[in-house]
Amino acid sequence: MPLHFVTREGIHVDRISTAWAIRRFVDPAATFAFVPRTADITAVEGIPFDVRGVELSHRGGRCTLEALVDKYGLADEALGRMARIVRAADLPYEEPAPAVTAGVLAIFDGVRDGSASDEERLQRGFVVCDALYVFCRASESTALEV
Repeated sequence: MPLHFVTREGIHVDRISTAWAIRRFVDPAATFAFVPRTADITAVEGIPFDVRGVELSHRGGRCTLEALVDKYGLADEALGRMARIVRAADLPYEEPAPAVTAGVLAIFDGVRDGSASDEERLQRGFVVCDALYVFCRASESTALEV
């Protein structure tokens, strides 16, 4: 049976990237539900992510994608580099951002603004995540230069 994850509606860079990593590294058949911000997400069946107070969320200046990497022990260097870029895009005031961050954020903004639903954001965002992951795999540490 596939894992089922739940998050707030209106997904953007961190939640899209986390969902992508779930499908790519944790469960290719995983499903996702998007609930209104005002809903009690703990009352919805599934594994919550990017919601205050849950395991798979922001902690200590780190983004949800990084929490997923930690929880599932995903020791993939390219994924780690990608997570650093996603953190900088999602939490822009935490620390100096890698040079590629502004472009990555602009593309995710376009995904958000050009999609009619969260399901469409996932579909379009997964293409972006595939490309970003390939970039991080090919570029080694240069993806993190500030």
